[in-house]
Amino acid sequence: MASPTVTLLLHRALPLLRSRAAPFRRCSSDAFSALEWLSAAPAGEAAPPSSSSPTAILGGASATPPKPPKPPIPVNSWADHPDFRRWKEKEEEILSDIEPITLLAKEILHSDRYQDGERLSDEDEKEVVEKLLNYHPHSEDKIGCGLDSLMVDRHPTFRNSRCLFVIRTDGGWIDFSYQKCLRAYIRQKYPSHAEKFIREHFKRT
Repeated sequence: MASPTVTLLLHRALPLLRSRAAPFRRCSSDAFSALEWLSAAPAGEAAPPSSSSPTAILGGASATPPKPPKPPIPVNSWADHPDFRRWKEKEEEILSDIEPITLLAKEILHSDRYQDGERLSDEDEKEVVEKLLNYHPHSEDKIGCGLDSLMVDRHPTFRNSRCLFVIRTDGGWIDFSYQKCLRAYIRQKYPSHAEKFIREHFKRT
């Protein structure tokens, strides 16, 4: 049996021991509660923060360092480049140059100005010969023995399309493409910019 002195010392020390052991009991209790929650919680649900978790210790702040900001995307300044400005100026020049004869050819072919098999007027024929037919890559072969007149009619293969025809002095006739004439004209007059212009403004034929 303990002496009265030992019993008195134990009674005095007991509150101090309890106060020092309290944090350990609370930590163990928190850990046990977290384990119980994880075993019972649905998949994908986040665990509740405990007083001993790193987030709680840091006052709710994440321990992961913030990502550095992305560098600003440079503004595309190609529109201000001297080469681009020179190209746009030349493009406008070519468009202005070929616009009148292009509009005339389209009107001849796609409006009711001429019926199928009808010959062009003297004025229209003069414009088409000077500004289109003379630049065709095979103009000499198209004219052959001599040019009698120009005509509008259905394409011999693609019957839904109309095209221009050379009527020769011997009575023969052959079709020609006004777009081929335009491309040849542009290559001759604007050799440095012709291919880029043709790629962007002409269908592939």
